[in-house]
Amino acid sequence: MKNKLKVLRAENELTQEQLANAVSVSRQTINAIEKGKFDPSLVLAIKLSRLFKTDIESIFTYEPDLD
Repeated sequence: MKNKLKVLRAENELTQEQLANAVSVSRQTINAIEKGKFDPSLVLAIKLSRLFKTDIESIFTYEPDLD
């Protein structure tokens, strides 16, 4: 799943640590999501969308595997 989390975080002048604290996860979780190594739970995606005052689809884009 692609995401715009890093861009949104930078636009809002937040560090990974600050964002992680705001949504009650670890900095490593934010880092993994930004790098596309981890897909967030629905609850976390909702928390992020509310924090950035946007819809989930504006942050995350699902792309099915083409295996």
